[in-house]
Amino acid sequence: MKKRMTLEKKAEEAMKKAVKEVVERHKESGRPLAVWENGRVVHKKI
Repeated sequence: MKKRMTLEKKAEEAMKKAVKEVVERHKESGRPLAVWENGRVVHKKI
């Protein structure tokens, strides 16, 4: 029997997929990725 995913789990999975896609696009294009680090926005090359 297959368990149903909760709405919270579905949202979490969707967010993980979206982040993975954004990171991959930035990596392919060579653009820096903006991340929050020590209370500041930092642009990182990945």
